[in-house]
Amino acid sequence: MIPAWQKGIVKKIEQATPRTRRYWLELPEVSVFDFKPGQFITLDLPIHEQRNKRWRSYSIASAPDGTNIIELLIVHLEGGLGSQYLFNEIEEGSELTLRGPQGVFVLPEQIDKDLYFICTGTGIAPFRSMLQYIDKHKIATQKINLIFGTRTHKDLLYADEMKGLETRIAQFKYYAALSREEMDGHFKGYVHPVYESVVKQGTPAKFMLCGWRNMIDEAKQRILLLGFDRKDIQEELYG
Repeated sequence: MIPAWQKGIVKKIEQATPRTRRYWLELPEVSVFDFKPGQFITLDLPIHEQRNKRWRSYSIASAPDGTNIIELLIVHLEGGLGSQYLFNEIEEGSELTLRGPQGVFVLPEQIDKDLYFICTGTGIAPFRSMLQYIDKHKIATQKINLIFGTRTHKDLLYADEMKGLETRIAQFKYYAALSREEMDGHFKGYVHPVYESVVKQGTPAKFMLCGWRNMIDEAKQRILLLGFDRKDIQEELYG
């Protein structure tokens, strides 16, 4: 059943990187907005006459916390009508129309395999929600590896938070790959050599991919070549 549309009030906006902002939305029509970490909401924006061409979906970047406030992570895409509207027209106090939660890109009910969270850009959002949830509820896991790819250190998202989670989640490891810059403590290049270097062949694993199509398509091919099966891969395509 598709959730009904409801009102969202922008409570706070923060510039996360030169091209990315964090938006906190309050949903005043409910006292608690419950969702599974990894799910998304859809905004209905006044950017087109046809309704379905006004819809833009964004993963929830925060974990369910018993409140009616959620966080979205949105990148300003050149030529993107949705992000242009959000960056140019929306401010704190603005009202939006949204529906959700939706989506099946969520944590396994039992984390009985090694997890590889592979993402680029704002594709880190659902994984941040999942990791916050694991940390808060002290969920037992196998090894979790987050491999995050972006251009430069200025484009890193939640880096300090991820390093903090490494100290609190015993099985969690965070890797960042910078495609256009060399920096101590980070990989130079794309995400693919990173997970290929840390994956344990022969150990059951689940790969969750989130980001742009080119990254996901290449990752799927490489993971299959590592000897894993298509059923070991789950994807959430952005754009």
